[in-house]
Amino acid sequence: MKFAYRFSNLLGTVYRCGNLNFTCDGDSVISPVGNRVTVFDLKNNKSNTLPLATRYNVKCVGLSPDGRLAIIVDEGGDALLVSLVCRSVLHQFHFKGSVHSVCFSPDGRKFVVTKGNLAQMYHAPGRKREFNAFVLDKTYFGPYDETTCIDWTDDSRCFAVGSKDMSTWVFGAERWDNLIYYALGGHKDAIVACFFESSSLDLYTLSQDGALCVWQCDTPPEGLRLKAPTGWRADLLQVAAEEKEDGEEGEEETTVRGKATPAAEEQQGKVRYSRLAKYFFNKEGDFNKLTAAAYHKKTHLLVTGFASGIFHLHELPEFNLIHSLSISDQSIASIAVNSSGDWLAFGCSGLGQLLVWEWQSESCVLKQQGHFNSMVSLAYSPDGQYIVTGGDDGKVKVWNTLSGFCFITFTEHSSGVTGVTFTATGYVIVTSSMDGTVRAFDLHRYRNFRTFTSPRPTQFSCVAVDCSGEVVSAGAQDSFEVFIWSMQTGRLLDVLSGHEGPISSLCFNPVKSVLASASWDKTVRLWDMADSWRTTETLGLTSDALAVTFRPDGAELAVATLNSQITFWDPENAVQTGSIEGRHDLKTGRKELDKVTAKHSAKGKAFTTLCYSADGESILAGGMSKFVCIYHVKEQILRKKFEISCNLSLDAMEEFLNRRKMTEFGNLALIDQDAGAEDGVAIPLPGVRKGDMSSRHFKPEIRVTSLRFSPTGHCWAATTTEGLLVYSLDAQMLFDPFELDASITPARIRAALRQQDFTRAILMAFRLNEKKLLQETLESVPWDEVEVVSSSLPELYVEKVLEFLASSFEVSRHLEFYLIWTQKLLMVHGQKLKSRAGKVLPAVQFLQKSIQRHLDDVSKLCDWNRYNIQYVLAVSRQRGRKRPSEPLGSEEEADTSDDDTLHLLGGGQGDGAAQPV
Repeated sequence: MKFAYRFSNLLGTVYRCGNLNFTCDGDSVISPVGNRVTVFDLKNNKSNTLPLATRYNVKCVGLSPDGRLAIIVDEGGDALLVSLVCRSVLHQFHFKGSVHSVCFSPDGRKFVVTKGNLAQMYHAPGRKREFNAFVLDKTYFGPYDETTCIDWTDDSRCFAVGSKDMSTWVFGAERWDNLIYYALGGHKDAIVACFFESSSLDLYTLSQDGALCVWQCDTPPEGLRLKAPTGWRADLLQVAAEEKEDGEEGEEETTVRGKATPAAEEQQGKVRYSRLAKYFFNKEGDFNKLTAAAYHKKTHLLVTGFASGIFHLHELPEFNLIHSLSISDQSIASIAVNSSGDWLAFGCSGLGQLLVWEWQSESCVLKQQGHFNSMVSLAYSPDGQYIVTGGDDGKVKVWNTLSGFCFITFTEHSSGVTGVTFTATGYVIVTSSMDGTVRAFDLHRYRNFRTFTSPRPTQFSCVAVDCSGEVVSAGAQDSFEVFIWSMQTGRLLDVLSGHEGPISSLCFNPVKSVLASASWDKTVRLWDMADSWRTTETLGLTSDALAVTFRPDGAELAVATLNSQITFWDPENAVQTGSIEGRHDLKTGRKELDKVTAKHSAKGKAFTTLCYSADGESILAGGMSKFVCIYHVKEQILRKKFEISCNLSLDAMEEFLNRRKMTEFGNLALIDQDAGAEDGVAIPLPGVRKGDMSSRHFKPEIRVTSLRFSPTGHCWAATTTEGLLVYSLDAQMLFDPFELDASITPARIRAALRQQDFTRAILMAFRLNEKKLLQETLESVPWDEVEVVSSSLPELYVEKVLEFLASSFEVSRHLEFYLIWTQKLLMVHGQKLKSRAGKVLPAVQFLQKSIQRHLDDVSKLCDWNRYNIQYVLAVSRQRGRKRPSEPLGSEEEADTSDDDTLHLLGGGQGDGAAQPV
């Protein structure tokens, strides 16, 4: 089995905090998700998380005008310069302080960073090859409080900076003679956003109390004059210019210090601003503060978001209201407008919600929301196309593994979901909850069609369904019983008693009708479903059982216990076959309030979730730790350890005790520095201006709640505090030859193809195992000779060809050719593959997943074409009935009218696509 698993995608969380950005083409949204960044492709309906992570949660993202570079800054001030083309980190930098916003100039030559009460302008990287990517150009002082927002003029000559001290400052990016700095007041609350008008120095400023000020400048951008140096300064600048021409670029920093009230003689001959108008969005004051805004200069569209979840669309400068809508009851944290001004992106950090709204048609382009609380469990569908997750918020969400989007959410549970699973058909989801119900959901009609309950109210901690999908079982946390229901009738069949502690985990044997139940009473019981549900065996453990799982072939049972051990059992003979000590591999982190190191705090930790790999040779284990361990079952050794997160914004991430946080007054972590802040306060108390003093911030603890291997064997998923992490096989830069020797070269393979010795060429290509060469070799075989070549392949290579075909189905356009290969291989080698079904099953399921996706797409297209043609024929027949007396000389007109009807229905595309179908 290969172990080149790499982080592939982050599902379950679409937005946490930070600012949203649209790409230059306006087709994708860049959203910060914790300490990662996800790109949502709205045209192709896909989401992809960049393979990088910051040390803390992402605070802001700055996108270059050409869309090739991005600067990602976290809460600690660490910045990553990222290439969005090759999806890699180019440079790392530390700004030495918390950064609020980053903004590139429209010409892409500079970018401005606001931190504290100052703004710093840097030379933008990427123009030429350089050793230091971030070169500081100027530092601007002026505001007395923290800076909040940045905006540039279209010609990149000036930029404006807003501040919490209710002032807005206009700074010159160059040494202008008539504009060095200018301070604007007129507001009574912190500045949220400031925007320049198109091709002008006119400015709009918005404050948190819902006020908009319109400022007019008496000078056009072309009226700015460069300040000419005189005397010895001119000589120094001439020397510096000569050195710059010689390739020695100077890194001298200049400082601009602004005054709120400059002297009268300093204002003579300078640029002046005057306030034209002042508008107010609402009269609700503190109850509905303005939290985010965006402005599209070409269409003069202003979008504002408020703490109540309402957003307004206005046309400036007349301040005409276009419409006002509400997207949630939580505060809107970020707004972005795409380049054409058609789509608006809204992010709500309170609910983790991302919405893309097309305001002209008043329709949703994208509406995604993760679990409000942490995810608890997950399950893969049998074909690997879908993942279902259950969370503490009582929601059950189904995610598409190809697109990364959630397409259905079930909200019937009234309390936290504790377990989710698919039936063998893949069209039914069964969930258990702490609300005392077990529910079955239909993925055809998207409804809850069965609700299973117990005679007495109880809390269910786990759920399992047998291989036939007819028997549903759930374990009780308070009554220590296992309940059995019938899926067909919904009736309670039996109550299994015998455990003396809460039921922690249930698992059905994939082959036989045997149920394994793990409990805190230090036992695992095996129940025979075919023989009156009696106990066949009781496995005695040395500690409380936390998780139990069967191997895919049902011949082995794995149990995780409270003493950090994983024990393996033979379920037929009730004999222990091995054990793994995982305490040293778990490596839990130290919490902020712990007074001991991580090494000592790990003594009470254990694995809480287990999962076998698709081939049954390895087992995944996770728990209250940032690590996921994968063990070899037979050798009982650690194969690899995955670090699921490096986010220090989460708790239990530190390894050592930081003595600097221990003061004579106690631990600094006990002091809530954000208490009473304006951010995130929903309901203010009477008479309190700052907000609810009882609101507190806390760090969620890092943990892994559930692990599952995909049935295809090519990826595995974990529900964590960060979200739903998906790890897949990295096949991009992987050289993995098979029985390679010196005689196998690409030249020899191509020579065999020229000689039409296709079987030998395929065998050599698979031994070299290069994907492009494999594709070239298989596609060189004529379609009428595929059956002959398939029958001549050795049995060892058939599985490898099937895996390659499955991966090719996802990217190739030659569907019919690869379907012929698949059909001939399965027809010729079907009996031999069936004899070793356990080993070949992951490859076959991977193949089924790829073919099923194409089947769904093509069937939708065929149905669309068929219904369009039926509609056109019905219309033509109806017209024929209405006009029986007309002469037949107008056949051409009738044909053209039918063609026009088909074209109006979108049949121009559908008709062409229907021909090969």
